[in-house]
Amino acid sequence: MRTWPLSSLAVLGLLSLSPVVYADGCALSIDANDAMQYSVKHLEVPASCTDVTLTLHHIGKLPVKAMGHNWVLTRKADAAAVASAGAAAGAAKEYLPSGDARVIAATKLIGGGESASVTFSTAALKASEDYSYFCSFPGHASMMKGTLTLAK
Repeated sequence: MRTWPLSSLAVLGLLSLSPVVYADGCALSIDANDAMQYSVKHLEVPASCTDVTLTLHHIGKLPVKAMGHNWVLTRKADAAAVASAGAAAGAAKEYLPSGDARVIAATKLIGGGESASVTFSTAALKASEDYSYFCSFPGHASMMKGTLTLAK
């Protein structure tokens, strides 16, 4: 039987609690729930990816009209303005401003038990830029947000 030094076990334990999700084959997955939370606060995309597919899973039970969630990616500097414009766009437009160039990628709005995916190019992403993702359902962006980085 092999024994591991305590320091090795501690490192393994810390890695398993890491809030960062790395793309595996340029595919990311994130959960959202009825408590207005994403499962991770940071996503990292390898620089080798030319396209990324993100899949959002709504693991809650509430319907889209009551607790709808989406995943919207913008530059960090644009996040608050896009969230505000999304709220103004209304439910008919799934709380996203139509044709807004500040939106890099977005899934459709989904309810409990549903999933949605979006594939986007990394060509416009820069390793030196800060990107934010959030849910644009009114009132959710203040709690449901995180960061995405392109690895160097």
